[in-house]
Amino acid sequence: MQPADGAAEERLLARAKAGDLPAFNRLIEPWQGLLYAIAVRMLGDEPSAADVTQESLLAAWQHLESFHGGSFRAWLTRILVNRCYDALRSRRRKPERSYDAILAEQPETERLAGEAPDPAQLAVTGELGRHLSAGLATLPPDQRAVLILCDIQGYGYAEAADVERTNIGTIKSRLSRGRARLRDWLAERPELLPSGIRSVYMQEKQ
Repeated sequence: MQPADGAAEERLLARAKAGDLPAFNRLIEPWQGLLYAIAVRMLGDEPSAADVTQESLLAAWQHLESFHGGSFRAWLTRILVNRCYDALRSRRRKPERSYDAILAEQPETERLAGEAPDPAQLAVTGELGRHLSAGLATLPPDQRAVLILCDIQGYGYAEAADVERTNIGTIKSRLSRGRARLRDWLAERPELLPSGIRSVYMQEKQ
């Protein structure tokens, strides 16, 4: 379903803030799949992603009065990403997972869109995508989130900054550091790259 246009969204928001749950459901319906996809990439497993997505949408309903305009998608995404951060912090008390364990949890990836040769932006699917998802799981959460938002889901710098409540310069810095770390991670595993991509990637590293 397509998002409501500006005027229609304002009407739905007014009704939802007045307690109209069907209006709220109409507002969030276009974004539920996107939020779930972000959560899967952030958390690395589908059950946790489903739980966090539902928790985030419930929180959005409960705190809808705090939305005072701007991008409704960014506002929803901020709630989701913050809950992903909470979930990741709770995992720090658990033993480290091995690379094989991380890889085994990765779902089949959707297309990664962007400008090659940045690994997070390679248009690939299947096995390589699963390895890239495992690589994403090794990044600090703030860098992981920005790579997911900008390189995978196509958020602009300004919208990503809105989600993260920071400035565009910080977003660009996190993106640059995250891409570099992911390149280094893949450089240690060149066998994961198809031959055509490997040659371009290794030239970039030289």
